[in-house]
This record gives sequence, structure tokens and C-alpha cells, in this order.
Amino acid sequence: MADYESLHRQCRTLESLFDTKLTSYSRLASTITRNQDDVEAGGSRERWKDVEGEVEDLLEKLRETNDELLALSNNPDTPPSQSMSRAIQRHREVYQDYAKELRRTKTNVQHALDKANLLSGVRNDIEAYKSSAADSLLAERGRIDNSHQMTDQILDQAYETRTEFSRQSVSLAGINTRMTGVISTMPGINNLLSMIKSRRRRDSIILGILIGACLLLLISYMSR
Repeated sequence: MADYESLHRQCRTLESLFDTKLTSYSRLASTITRNQDDVEAGGSRERWKDVEGEVEDLLEKLRETNDELLALSNNPDTPPSQSMSRAIQRHREVYQDYAKELRRTKTNVQHALDKANLLSGVRNDIEAYKSSAADSLLAERGRIDNSHQMTDQILDQAYETRTEFSRQSVSLAGINTRMTGVISTMPGINNLLSMIKSRRRRDSIILGILIGACLLLLISYMSR
């Protein structure tokens, strides 16, 4: 099983290299976010593409090695031992985890790049407005202030609505308490309710007796 040992060592080496490279790739996102210069001018996009290509190449090699191990384990002429089978399965699980992590990290890096480009564009626009369109900046700020005021008004209305709901809840609770008190102070109503319940129970008993009698008559008739 020399082929297995070689593939096993190759898998472990690729897994270690991939883990290290993926860590570097993840750190690139935070580096791009902290960078105050333009993303394109600073070369961050080129570094991102280079590192991403290296990580993807390592993942592809890891996949190929796992496929070779799987083919080796399915060979009926050289069946693997239980420990080998467990190791092959573990390598497959590690590869799947790495593939998921790479997809997630690529999404995070892309979001970081998009955010950095957006912030860079905003800064450039601000500088352009400062140098050539100060009035436009003031007008934009006025619109932003108006938007903030509208937001504050909406929040105030929401708080007032919540307060009104609270007052209504208190009022309903008071009404419920008063209704309970009125019913408790009027024994006639309680007696009427008791009579209604007693009559219902009596009707239920009578109905049950009638049904029982009918069943007995039906059974006696059928037994003849």
C-alpha cells in the first residue's frame, strides 16, 4: 500500500498549505477594509486575484488527491484496512469543509473590495465637490438633514403610537376588572348562569338515558 501512504502524506501536506494560504486570503479582506488609498491604485485587487488563484489551485490539487484515494479504496484487489478507510473519509470531509470555507471567504473578500471601492468613490466625490461645487455639498447636506428630521418625526410618531397602545391596554384592563366586579356584585346573574349550566347537565343526562334506552331496544330486537 505504498500508493496509499504517498497519497495520504500528499493530502496532509496540501491541507496544511491550503489552511495557511486561506488564512492569508482571509486577512486580505480586513487589509483592504483598513486601507485608505484607492483599491486599484494600491494594487489590492491584483494581490487578491493572485492569492485567490493560489488557493483555488491548492483546493483543486486536494480534490484530485482525494479522488485518487477514493479510487484506491474502491479497488477490490487491494482493499484498505479500517484505519485507512477512516483516514480517507476524514480527508474527504476536510476537503468538503475547505471548499465551503473558500466559498464563504471569497464572498467576504468580494464584499470588502466592493465596500472599499464604494468608500473610495465617495471620498473622491467629496473632494471634487469641495474643490469645485461647495454649493452642491451644502445642498446635499441640507437634504440629508431633512431626511434625518423626517426620520426623527417618524420615530416620534412611533413612540406616540406605542404610548397610545399602552394607554388603551390599561383602559381595557380596567374595563375587564369593572365587568368582573359588576358580575360578582350581582348574584342574580350568577344564579342565572348556574341554572343554565344545571339545565344543560340535566338535558345531557336525559339525552344519554334516551340514547341508552334506544340502544337496549335495538339490541333486544336484533337478538330475537
